[in-house]
Amino acid sequence: MSESKPNSIFADRISQVPQSFIREILKVATQPDVISFAGGLPNGDLFPIDEIKNAANKVLEEKGKEALQYANTEGYLPLREYIAKRYLEKQGLQIDPKNILITTGSQQGLDLLGKILLNENDDVIMEEPGYLGAIQAFSVYRPNLIPVSVDDQGADCDQLRDAINQHNPKLFYTVPNFHNPSGITYCEENRRQVANIVTGTRTLIIEDNPYGDLRFEGEAKSSFYKLAPKNTLLLGSFSKTIVPAFRTGWIVAPDDILEKLIIAKQAADLHSNYFAQRIIHQYLIDNDLDVHIENIIKVYHQQKQIMMNAIKTHFPDNIQHTNPEGGMFIWVTLPEPFSAMDLFNVCIKDKVAFVPGEPFYLNKAIKNTLRLNFSCSNKDSIEIGIKRLSSAINKLIK
Repeated sequence: MSESKPNSIFADRISQVPQSFIREILKVATQPDVISFAGGLPNGDLFPIDEIKNAANKVLEEKGKEALQYANTEGYLPLREYIAKRYLEKQGLQIDPKNILITTGSQQGLDLLGKILLNENDDVIMEEPGYLGAIQAFSVYRPNLIPVSVDDQGADCDQLRDAINQHNPKLFYTVPNFHNPSGITYCEENRRQVANIVTGTRTLIIEDNPYGDLRFEGEAKSSFYKLAPKNTLLLGSFSKTIVPAFRTGWIVAPDDILEKLIIAKQAADLHSNYFAQRIIHQYLIDNDLDVHIENIIKVYHQQKQIMMNAIKTHFPDNIQHTNPEGGMFIWVTLPEPFSAMDLFNVCIKDKVAFVPGEPFYLNKAIKNTLRLNFSCSNKDSIEIGIKRLSSAINKLIK
């Protein structure tokens, strides 16, 4: 780890935290004449605006003084009870509401877990490619990040076993459902192998599941919380199913870890936005969340199919890509030694954007991958954008 310069006002820890590459890309990609597949945003056309307006009005009219006041750190109990009930109904997981902590998005969950669990130079296993937000959140605490490869079946279990045996890591961070960035889903057998590897060790699985409800093909898979309950912490969020602006997520953790999380959260922000929690809960009890999610799934499935068909029609045959069963992302692999960053520089001139894959790797030698998002583009934009991207690929590889 490099040290900060003598007399620097900045803490050493911040010098090692990578800037969010995607946020920098989006500065270019959000220009009005650019077709962007770069973001990881839910489709704003699907936000339940009128229903949220009604929920907010009802909360203000009936419980305004209470809803606008300070609140407890753990979060609004009826909302935590709703989350626990949904875990039981949808995944068969028995979770006590007292073991749920409401956070300011699941991103804060990552930060709080890093804060209470990681010392400098502790070992953490990360998927490769992996979620940039987790890499950034954990890097603040200056751990050693150990990559384990992910393919269309899940984590490389040989690499995972070796990493645990050699390093005795504290954490293994994973997005097993509709993975960000690759879009893959761990198969059932891979999940059981991973669970067997971590069971009996000190390694905790952080199962981050922001996209799990957005399945439009295939069958749901077992949570690590079911397969390795003593070794699994859960992260969840309403950002992809209701709206992201409320920044309302949660952690599921056992009593001893939750106690430390509460202390860390009290030091960070006292509690998450209580008014937003009350609005979300009112929305949930007044509306059928599953009906709303089914609408999201229908639209995303159509958009994914349009993008897959356009890729099949226009991309060269030597371009590989994933075929996600849900979520928001398709992962593309160019033939080596071609660079996705070079492709991006060509594409941005042609008014189409994506996220080059290199920042998703701890091993920065891998340069020939890229992520495409299909959730925020309509049929015409997808078809035109993929044609532009294909044209740029042909310019690059010829």
